[in-house]
Amino acid sequence: MPTLLLDKNAIQSLLKMSDVINVVEEAFRAWAEGRANMPPKAYLLVEHGDFRAMPATLPGCAGVKWVNSHPLNASHSLPTVMAVLIYNDPETGYPLAIMDGTLITAYRTGATTAVASKYLARQDSRTLGIVGTGCQAYTQILAHAELFELTSINAFDVSTAATDKLIRSLPGYPIRKCSLEDALSSDIVCTLTPCRSPIVKREWIVAGTHINAIGADAAGKEELEPSILKDALVVVDDVRQASLGGEINVPVTKGLFTVNEIYATLAEVLVGKKKGRIDDNVITIFDSTGVAIEDLAVAKLIFDKAQEIGSYPVIDLV
Repeated sequence: MPTLLLDKNAIQSLLKMSDVINVVEEAFRAWAEGRANMPPKAYLLVEHGDFRAMPATLPGCAGVKWVNSHPLNASHSLPTVMAVLIYNDPETGYPLAIMDGTLITAYRTGATTAVASKYLARQDSRTLGIVGTGCQAYTQILAHAELFELTSINAFDVSTAATDKLIRSLPGYPIRKCSLEDALSSDIVCTLTPCRSPIVKREWIVAGTHINAIGADAAGKEELEPSILKDALVVVDDVRQASLGGEINVPVTKGLFTVNEIYATLAEVLVGKKKGRIDDNVITIFDSTGVAIEDLAVAKLIFDKAQEIGSYPVIDLV
């Protein structure tokens, strides 16, 4: 039995954000209903970054993503995040495909936070704030534009060159360069920085704002002042991951926020175990650490499409 090989160009040609949003939302539903299995991601720390192993199963498929985070990679002309995904037959364990997971990671992260915004942001949300205009900003914009009629995308980065590049790369989207405070005054805010001390102040967040806190994805990272968490309805993708490496990890370690103060998981909201937005004035936060079911759901989508087309290279790996 051959193993399908899908490089970054193949992944690019097979990905469509609307499809990714649909399969990611369904994956969280499957998880909530006990139809998925996902142990915690394992971290391997090295001098200039870290690696993460992320296994999962969903109905009819299994797999693992091996992904890194190396913040200094720009000096090597490499992305900060790169990934490889192995997609297996759950019945036999056979590796059905090996695929580039870098773009999958970006797309599934954008899709997941857009799904969170769908349930947690105000229904009349029209403005999107982007704090940090690196690679992840692109898919956040693509995903949110699928679900919301955005009239303004307010982008801030300490690097004006990065913001200019974002604007040039997404022609036709209403992106404007602005201050940090202006970006945070948006209806929906996505924080996408590698900060290890808060850059988002409580006084800048107005009633009714929804925040997707995405940048904090490892122990010690933190973008929001802890007082924002105390005043908000906090939803996480995974309680354990969030408490160890998500936006809440530093406040939890310092005793400024507790796991018991988490309102719900995203999966609980999607299946109706917990209500999403409860009124137009509450501040909502989605603590996104990234979970393996997101990757596997997109890998299945990609594999199925590639099988239909049938023109991609294969190897006899086993």
